Amino acid sequence: MKFGINLFPTVGPADQAPVDYYDLALDLGVYAEELGYHHVKTVEHYFFDYGGYSPDPTTFLAALAARTTRIRLITGAVVPAFDHPIKLAARLAMLDNLSHGRLDVGVARGFLPEEFAAFDVSLDESRPRFDATVEAIRALWTGENVTVDNGFHTFGPVTLQPRPYQRPHPKILVATAITPESAERAGAAGYGLLLVPSINPREKVRDIIGRYRAAREAAGFDPDTGEVHLSYSSFLADDSATARDLGEQFAAKNHRALAQAVAGWSTARSDQYTGYDKIVGRVASSDFASQLAADKTIVGTPAEVIDQIARIRDAFGEVTISLQAPPSTAPNDVIRRSLQLFAEEVLPKFSAPLHQ
Repeated sequence: MKFGINLFPTVGPADQAPVDYYDLALDLGVYAEELGYHHVKTVEHYFFDYGGYSPDPTTFLAALAARTTRIRLITGAVVPAFDHPIKLAARLAMLDNLSHGRLDVGVARGFLPEEFAAFDVSLDESRPRFDATVEAIRALWTGENVTVDNGFHTFGPVTLQPRPYQRPHPKILVATAITPESAERAGAAGYGLLLVPSINPREKVRDIIGRYRAAREAAGFDPDTGEVHLSYSSFLADDSATARDLGEQFAAKNHRALAQAVAGWSTARSDQYTGYDKIVGRVASSDFASQLAADKTIVGTPAEVIDQIARIRDAFGEVTISLQAPPSTAPNDVIRRSLQLFAEEVLPKFSAPLHQ
């Protein structure tokens, strides 16, 4: 198994100035490399305390690339629907070169109605626009004199510069929230998969991963080489009571940010997002105790967390796990201690040697 950290901001101006958040997040990214973590991941979101301090993952990861030498950098994820494929392909290729090939590109359809409205993109064209834009980006990375006319963008012939450092291109990982079809499409294309288990029952997560691996195999790819990334909120401490108390506080803050962001689904509807009208109620009914009992959040002492990771591995196989760091409003020494405990006492039980 591989383990990294997910720097997903759940803060806003009332909590912390952007400059302070970025300083701390960069410090944690450097510390994660020192501790032997596999990757640092960050997201693309707008407007809300749920991710709004990370509107452009490539900017943050470029700054982190300049401060590190080994740790992998993951966009988790960029939203192609909100960008032009030439600009996004070029930014990502530039980042891949700046990091000497340490980039993995996570892509997502996006799922927040207010974001789609602000970019004047219809939720009802989400799926075809996503597929067309990702394919255009891959063509730009690998082809010459590329011509695109996909119903959303028309350009060419053009040859992209710079080319990606990795050949033929960086790994592509496709995010899915609750839609098995997204996982099947990712598997059939030979891409990796990004999942957040907290919003689905365990059996549904297992079903989504199973469909992904089956689709890879049916398309001629080795099902065992497909990367499955699972993101979990996480907090470790030296004693169980402290871990649970602070873990619950941090989870509540993340939960409030998510609830605010998904509120638009109380009125929005689209056949491209079947079941998302229920996401508001699902978030509202969630609570820390049930999340912890179901291993949907990773909280406890190192010994308790070792047991949790073992159960996650038994349920889903040899997956890659991203640990959501505690909110940056927590004391820096508390955040660093949580990352240190996992790296020193949990990671060696499950992980390959450093950065393999």
